[in-house]
Amino acid sequence: MKILATALCALALALQAAPAGAAEFPDKSVRIVVPFPAGGAADTFTRLIGQKLSAIWGQPIIVENKPGAGTVIGTAAVAKSAPDGYTLLIIANSFLINDKLQKELPYDGVKAFTPVAMLLNSPQVLAVNAESPFMTFAQVLAKSREPGANLSYSTVGPNTSQNIGGELLKARTGMVATYVPFAGGAMAGNAVMGGHVTMVLTNWNEIATNIRAGKLRPLAVTTRERIEPLKDTPTLVELGYPEVDVDVWFGVAAPRGTPDAVLDKLSLGFKQALADPEVQKQLMAAGFYPDFQGRVEFARKIASQSQFLYKIIDELGIKAQ
Repeated sequence: MKILATALCALALALQAAPAGAAEFPDKSVRIVVPFPAGGAADTFTRLIGQKLSAIWGQPIIVENKPGAGTVIGTAAVAKSAPDGYTLLIIANSFLINDKLQKELPYDGVKAFTPVAMLLNSPQVLAVNAESPFMTFAQVLAKSREPGANLSYSTVGPNTSQNIGGELLKARTGMVATYVPFAGGAMAGNAVMGGHVTMVLTNWNEIATNIRAGKLRPLAVTTRERIEPLKDTPTLVELGYPEVDVDVWFGVAAPRGTPDAVLDKLSLGFKQALADPEVQKQLMAAGFYPDFQGRVEFARKIASQSQFLYKIIDELGIKAQ
């Protein structure tokens, strides 16, 4: 009986200690790994949100860039981290694309992580040089089908959501255009401004400055609804192509096995940070749209996006490169 009583006492103490640890989270710095280059879009918004999180939690937020291998290097590093909530990963569409196309990932694919929160999205915009004769997407489409037209579109490298969006656009509309890859969306837009490529399809935040400066002319956006900065620019859905509804979303994930109570506190923290008016203002100015979704909603988003992307990848015959 004495042994049993001792065991029950130890169990009770353990049960009391577990909630206390979760309640105190975080009691030290939190590291957010960005598997994209420093100075890029993901790095920029993570540091902005991280500053607000630091104020909310009273702890330092360390943003660490680990780019390489199409985000695989940074993702693998977080997958091997302790599942305690102190190491997080910024994820985007590429997180799912890698899971589909990369057969030998150094981690257990999507299953190696638990969704924490969706943060924001960036619409994709189809644009041409401001001096181009094309004023509408219909004109581009008609011209592309003419013999010898030789139209082209630029965006970031192969197997990205932007590249898949471009190939989906071609498949659903019958547009004929050669894909010209670039290291980044801004470079892809510069190629169009320089007259080397007919049009660019990339994230709004990457070409917003040049559109506002009148150097690029937007013809369509890939979201279901028009976006506030381009009220006069139609969506491809409006133009009769409902399946070309592709945006680039960003969220946060934690290593599989992170306790639910910790995940809840993380999700709440990101929700509070995104609700801050100044944070929203700065994100919108940078071309991002805050779109918070909690753990359950974000898990549903990932599941639906997986089905959508995997189907398109199979249909278009896209292979790992």
